Amino acid sequence: MARGKIEKTNAARLLDRAKIAYELVPYEVDEEHLAATHVAEQLGEDISTVFKTLVLKGDRTGYFVCVVPGDHEVDLKAAAKVSGNKKCDLIPMKELLPVTGYIRGGCSPIGMKKLFPTYIHVSAEALPFIYISAGVRGLQLRLDPKALAVYVRASFAEI
Repeated sequence: MARGKIEKTNAARLLDRAKIAYELVPYEVDEEHLAATHVAEQLGEDISTVFKTLVLKGDRTGYFVCVVPGDHEVDLKAAAKVSGNKKCDLIPMKELLPVTGYIRGGCSPIGMKKLFPTYIHVSAEALPFIYISAGVRGLQLRLDPKALAVYVRASFAEI
């Protein structure tokens, strides 16, 4: 990606339309290390502010989204409980693109094919901003977690 004008993603355009303030922040992609910890290092930010978007499937409600700190594993029991399921699991990688329209390392909670029930880790609520994927590898959105929650109709939860 050439330095200069950053190409707006669909997620960024949706935020523009909703008049939600954000900043697009590029980073170097390493195909070997798509982990949020690598993104945090690239951004020079604390991992507690860099969130990853995970898509899960519950036995009762179907697909739902969890947005958690980059170094955090989602608690499947807690996620199932908060989403109204008995049990849930991360969806297989091959389902990610058909279900969300996004690829691994570029999955944003904004602009998925459908608005799935979304849960944001409770730690985000106290932060002035968090980073989430802008919908492509190499680009993050920096925004207010409360504005994100309102936009995707998410609740903050212990996940």
